Amino acid sequence: MDAVLDDFARHWPLYTAIPFIAALIGYVTKRVAIEMMFRPLEFVGIKGTFLGWQGVVPRHGGRMAAVATDLLASNLLDLKEVFARIDPDRLTREIEQPLLRAVDDIARDVLAEHHPRMWELLPTMAQELIVKQIQAQSPRLVRQLLDELRENLDEVLDVRDMTVRNLTRDKALLVKLVRETSRPEMAFIARCGIYFGFGLGIAQAVVWALTKEPWVLPIFGGCIGLFTDWLAIKLIFVPREPVRLYRFTWQGKFQRRRAEVARQYGEIISRDVLTVPNLLDALLSGPRSDRLLAMVRRMVAQAVDEQASLARPLVAVTAGGDLMREMKQAAAVKAMRRFPDTVRHATGYLTEAMDVANMIEERMLNLTPVEYEGLLRPAFRQDEWKLVAVGGVIGFLVGELQVLLMLH
Repeated sequence: MDAVLDDFARHWPLYTAIPFIAALIGYVTKRVAIEMMFRPLEFVGIKGTFLGWQGVVPRHGGRMAAVATDLLASNLLDLKEVFARIDPDRLTREIEQPLLRAVDDIARDVLAEHHPRMWELLPTMAQELIVKQIQAQSPRLVRQLLDELRENLDEVLDVRDMTVRNLTRDKALLVKLVRETSRPEMAFIARCGIYFGFGLGIAQAVVWALTKEPWVLPIFGGCIGLFTDWLAIKLIFVPREPVRLYRFTWQGKFQRRRAEVARQYGEIISRDVLTVPNLLDALLSGPRSDRLLAMVRRMVAQAVDEQASLARPLVAVTAGGDLMREMKQAAAVKAMRRFPDTVRHATGYLTEAMDVANMIEERMLNLTPVEYEGLLRPAFRQDEWKLVAVGGVIGFLVGELQVLLMLH
């Protein structure tokens, strides 16, 4: 023991440094593990081999997007309720002017394109009367279309496809979704590395003083990296329910932050995923867009057939049944093309009325602990062992450097 104390007295700066270096090992390994979760977005290295890396989240983006989508569709979002919040009269007022312009353009284009001779022979006043009569029907068509969408939403909109497409198309968005909602957890992991590393570093210094075995420091370093990575990840999620320990309440950090996470998650989903432009894109170009076109075609055909005072007699007298069908089809197609630009003028109102962020926030607060954990847990579960192993390797290498310092 005297020899140990004498050695400590002569080399006390080195012994004192061991816990601090161990704390640094713990911190560095955590920061590396965190960054490896998110970076790089694309694979860097030799493809087809293990010599390279892609962030865990972007690498498994499809699976993680599917998990997030399932949670949204089954627990957090009811699109029928979202669409029910839209007031048809208010929507019509918001898009009144662009709607009238679109109807004017569509009516003139279709008639001039499919029956140019008749259209040119009509007096200007007659042309205006036809257009005005069609325009007069447009507010009713907007209300009818909204009602049809509400009743048949599942038939024309595949929300799962829309969400997965948006999350996988933009890997940075998926990374943002996970990273923003878990930023405090990531900082917690890094801090755990410091605390756990320092404590193990004290034990490391004692063992070195007693044994002087060169393998002690790298083995301890590797263990610090492995254990602290593993423990920090576990402490994020468990215990799921609050556990009372004397005067302290212990609960997984992510579980404890549910209210804050719910707000952030709802904001990101509403701002970057379930936006009005994305919903329109899903309606118009998603896997069920042909059903929406059929719906619009049927409504346009019905509207044309109901023109009893002026437009239909003038057109029907000189146009056969086939030509009328072509005109209805052309009008429906043109209406679909003008749809996004017309509705764009109501984006502010629609975003406010649908209130997706608050719906997600409220429903997330009602999830079970296991369901709520599913928001973030998949980001760690896949390749988690690799993140822990990297921490062990880095800790081992830093421990080896400590040996070189102690021996020289």
